[in-house]
Formats: sequence, C-alpha cells, structure tokens
Amino acid sequence: MNITKTIAAAALMAVMATATPAQEIAVIVGSAQDGFWNMVKKGVDDATLMVEANGGTVNFLQTQNYDNFGPDLASLIEQAVAQGVDGIAIPNWLPDSETPALQAARDAGVVITSFNAGQSEMGNYDALNYFGSDEYLAGVAGGKYLAENGATRIMCHIQNPGAINLETRGRGVEDGASEAGAAVYILRIPANLDQDMVGTSEAMKAEMIADPSIDAIITLAAWAADAAASSIDQLGKTGETQLGSFDLSSSVLERISAGTQAMAIDQQPYLQGFLATSMLFANLKFGTEIATQPVLTGPAIVDASNVATAIEGVRLGAR
Repeated sequence: MNITKTIAAAALMAVMATATPAQEIAVIVGSAQDGFWNMVKKGVDDATLMVEANGGTVNFLQTQNYDNFGPDLASLIEQAVAQGVDGIAIPNWLPDSETPALQAARDAGVVITSFNAGQSEMGNYDALNYFGSDEYLAGVAGGKYLAENGATRIMCHIQNPGAINLETRGRGVEDGASEAGAAVYILRIPANLDQDMVGTSEAMKAEMIADPSIDAIITLAAWAADAAASSIDQLGKTGETQLGSFDLSSSVLERISAGTQAMAIDQQPYLQGFLATSMLFANLKFGTEIATQPVLTGPAIVDASNVATAIEGVRLGAR
C-alpha cells in the first residue's frame, strides 16, 4: 500500500467535504403557547436527524403568541433570510403579511415549502410543494358529519379570525352542513383569547344561552374543544349538544371514547412537519422532488368507530 497516496487521497476528500456547503433550513410555525406545534415539532425533530446526518441544519422558529401574528411571521421570515438560510418551510395563514416577505425570500434565492396552511398561496412565491390537509374539504366533512348525525344548528368557533386556513375550514363547515340540511353560526373570538380556556368557554356559553337552538359545536382546534366541552357541561347539555373538533389530543380522544364528543378531524401534524422538513432538505441536497402536488395529510375523521387506533399515536406525541 502506498501510504503517501492514501494520506493524500484522504486529505483531498476532507477538503472536498469541507468545501461542500451545508444546507440550512428554517421551519417557521405559530405560537409557542399553542400545543398543536408540539406535534409538528416532533415531526421536524425526527426529520432533523436525517438532515444532520447529511450535513444540514434545521432552525425551528416560533412566534411568542398570536397577538401580532402577521407582522411577527414576516419578521421571522426576514430573520431567516438575513441568517442566510437555503430553505424555509412555513404555513401561510395571513397572506397580506406573509406573501410579500416570502416573495422577497424567493427573490433572494431561498427555496420555500408550504405546509399546514397556504395551499392557495404557494404559487405566488413558487413554493416547492404543500404538505397538509385540504382545509375546505375538511370543513365540509365536519359540517356534514354533525348534520347527518342530527345537528340542525351548528356553532363553528374560529379562534384566530382572518387566518386563511381557519376561515376556509369555517366556509367548508357551512357548506357541508348546508348540504345535509343544517345551519351554521360562525363565532369569531378575538385572537388574544386564543389558548384562553376560561375566556373561550364563557364566550361559547353566552352564545348558547342566547341561542338555545344551537345543538352542535365544532371547534377548529383541540384545546378549544376542551373549552366547548366545559360550556356544554356547565349548561347541563352533555348528551344533547354534539361536539366536534379539528385535531386530536388525549382529552379529545377520551371524550370520543366516552361518547361525550362525536368526532374529530385529524390533519396529521407530525407528517406535516416531517415531510415539509425532509423533502425541502432533500431538494436542496439531492435535487429530488415529489411529483404529487399538493401532498395531502388529511382530512381523516376519528369517531367511536376508529378512536382506538388514534390513542397510541397521541400518547407518543405524534397525533
């Protein structure tokens, strides 16, 4: 063996490895106070293992709350670009704030992937793909399910008015319920009450007292389903008022198992985080793309017929 040649070859490989730029990704999500993002982060964390094994990095960025949501998201996008990232994975809830910032990021050479929200906006900044649920179809499925199971007047709670994914869900609930013969009332709660269990529960209770014809509630987040369940219980209407929600949690599944919640709509946030992160990195590193666009992770309805299959995933923090 020629030791000199072996050492030289090893040195050349080391230089080549050093010269290969590391792909850096920023994953930007919503409020650090919102437990939904814990499930997304688990998917991001698992994808990060693959990214780091191939020489890349992932920076997980969150807003502090939802009080100044649009501008805060734009600031995080600008921060990521200033840090020199190669790719950004982000939902687009508020296009007025986010789309211009994402267009500027694209113009700076950043590759963008959409997930969770913003399917209709992705063409405005040439997003690589969209990983998430079809929010309108999910809403249609929820509204139709409750109506077909006896609801005649459904209250749909929107916790962050103006967010495109939530408003789209609400529109779907209206259309799905109407198709099955039920009416829908949209209750928009100020964004500063997002994650506020007591304030949200009191607001729902007030609406139910004012309108006794409300015989079903659907919430667009799992935490809000807890608030709705509390309102229903306080008014003595458990078993009379149907409850449905978007997203899963231990308490949601416990109620479905116990028969006090009718259903929940799963969008599989773990997959959204995992796929958005890993597929963005794979494109940057290897030039690969998924031919299917968008890649839908939902909706799927969980009710008494299949709740047992979802419980283990929630226990592990992935659903």
